Amino acid sequence: MWFYPMKLLIGIKNSAKLIFKANKLKQSKGVIALNNKSLPINQSLEKALQIIEVMASNKGPMRLQDISINLGFPASTVLRFLNTLMLYNYVNQDPETLRYSLSFKFSHIGNLVSEQLSIRDIVRPYLLELSEKCQESACLAIDGDMMVVYVDVVDGPDNMLKAMQRIGKRAPFHSTGVGKILLLNYNDSELDSIIKETGLSKLTKHTITTKEALISELAKVKEQGFALDDEECEIGARCIAAPIRDYTGKNIAAISVSGPTSRMTMSKINHISKIIKDYSTEISNKLGYTE
Repeated sequence: MWFYPMKLLIGIKNSAKLIFKANKLKQSKGVIALNNKSLPINQSLEKALQIIEVMASNKGPMRLQDISINLGFPASTVLRFLNTLMLYNYVNQDPETLRYSLSFKFSHIGNLVSEQLSIRDIVRPYLLELSEKCQESACLAIDGDMMVVYVDVVDGPDNMLKAMQRIGKRAPFHSTGVGKILLLNYNDSELDSIIKETGLSKLTKHTITTKEALISELAKVKEQGFALDDEECEIGARCIAAPIRDYTGKNIAAISVSGPTSRMTMSKINHISKIIKDYSTEISNKLGYTE
C-alpha cells in the first residue's frame, strides 16, 4: 500500500484544525457544531493546541510574551501550558535566551501516524460520496515516476470507464486532468525534463502536443483550481480533476470525476467543478493544508 509521509506536526495541526479552523465548525461556550452535530470540547486542550500551532508557524523560538500577545492569552496561562509541554518533552526552552520551541517529539508522532494511514484510506470515503453525488466515476491518482498512477477508482453507474481507469493503470501527465494537476509541482526546467523523457504524444485530435500550449493550459488550471481533460486522452470521455495538497501546499495527489461526453456536458462540468473543489479543500485540510 502506498503511504503518504506525514511530516512534523501534521497530526497535531489536524487536531487543532478540527477545533477552530475547519470550514464546517462553529464554536460557542465549549460546544462545537461539526457536520451539523453538537459536540462538547475541552477548552484547555483547545488553548494548548493553539499555542502549539502558533509556535509551529513561527520561524524560530518564541518568547513567552510573544506567544501571549499573539493569542491574547494571559502570560501566566501560557506559562502553565508551556511548563506542562516541557514536562512531557514536547517543548524545549533555551537556558540562555529563555525562548521556547517545539521538540522533535512531534516529528516522531508524525512518523507513527504515517505508518497507520495511507492517502487511499483517507480519500476513499470522499471518492464514494463524489461518485454518488455526480453519478460518474471518481478516481484518485498520484505522481509515479513522471506518469500518472491511479491508486483508487469508484466506478460510475454504468462502469463505462472501468477499463480506462483501473487501479495501477499509468497515464501521461499532459493528456489527463489529474496529470495536469500534478504537473503544477514542476518548474520550467523540470517540465523540460519530463517532456524530453516522456514526450507529448498525440492520443486524440484534442491532445496538447507542444510545451507552449501545455504551459498556457497549466496557467489556466492554477488560476481556476481544477483541470479538464476534454477528450484529450480518449475520444468520448471527459474528466475534471482537482488537487489534494499536503501541509506544504504541494499537490501530492489529485481526485477526478470522469464520464462519457454525452453526460459530461460543459454545463455539468461547471456544476461538478464547485463540488470537486469543495472535496479537494476538505481532503487537503485533513492532510494539514491551510490557505
